[in-house]
Amino acid sequence: MGMKIGFIGLGIMGAPMAEHLHKAGHQLFLKTRSKMPAWVQGSSARVCDSAKAVTQEADIIITMVPDTPDVEAVLFGTDGVGEGISKGKVVVDMSSISPIATKEFAAKIRSLGGDYIDAPVSGGEVGAKNATLTIMVGGDEKVFDRVKPVFELMGKNITLVGENGAGQTTKVANQIIVALNIEAVAEALVFAAKAGADPARVRQALMGGFASSKILEVHGERMVKRTFDPGFRIGLHQKDLNLALSSARALGVSLPNTATAQELFNSLAARGGSGWDHSAMIKALENLANFEIEPPKS
Repeated sequence: MGMKIGFIGLGIMGAPMAEHLHKAGHQLFLKTRSKMPAWVQGSSARVCDSAKAVTQEADIIITMVPDTPDVEAVLFGTDGVGEGISKGKVVVDMSSISPIATKEFAAKIRSLGGDYIDAPVSGGEVGAKNATLTIMVGGDEKVFDRVKPVFELMGKNITLVGENGAGQTTKVANQIIVALNIEAVAEALVFAAKAGADPARVRQALMGGFASSKILEVHGERMVKRTFDPGFRIGLHQKDLNLALSSARALGVSLPNTATAQELFNSLAARGGSGWDHSAMIKALENLANFEIEPPKS
């Protein structure tokens, strides 16, 4: 028996995630600022004119939008989720936003009678399309158990980390690791190429050793092949690192290399690179070296 699921935000990530739920036989109620994906046409999915309407129809309401203010607007703006929420309904925010704001949003939804789960994801567009996302969850265990079958249609590594906000904290930690891995791979490849070695072969050699990583595998290949279409946009990673740095400041924690990675992204954004894939961080290091890796000869 399919569930009634609302899905708000059908962008690069949200569209394939929602499609997996549709294919599994769930009744979907959709709202997005993006163009409706092609699979919606002629399907049983219903397009709603407001987040309130989505919430009134659905039992589980998933939000997948870019940033903290977007989530707040969807939840508590005019004709928002908050105006349609009632007892028994669950709001599942799968966006990547502020852990501090998330705790406030959760408390407000609960005060209106609903339940709240924060469940940001990692794995990018590829993970969304292949239903192999890592899903980091904050919320009540009983509510998590209810929503977990839905998560299993979109991801593989699904972990309840703790109470509301813990999922978002984990995602911020994830984005720190990803940014610094990208920076490390970029430094290594620029160094190797400037020294006269073939960066493609250097990458291949490193894939078999202790330096091997998913970033070296996927983003290292993008750096060598010069394919910087997103993927995951630099502008979004800047947003996540801003969450890391502002949260760290509030906590009294120093994140020196996160700050450096953000400055490298900032230098690319200043050159019009906000829409490039975050693997394009290598361009910032190439600028500093006054040297660019040559694309492979076709």
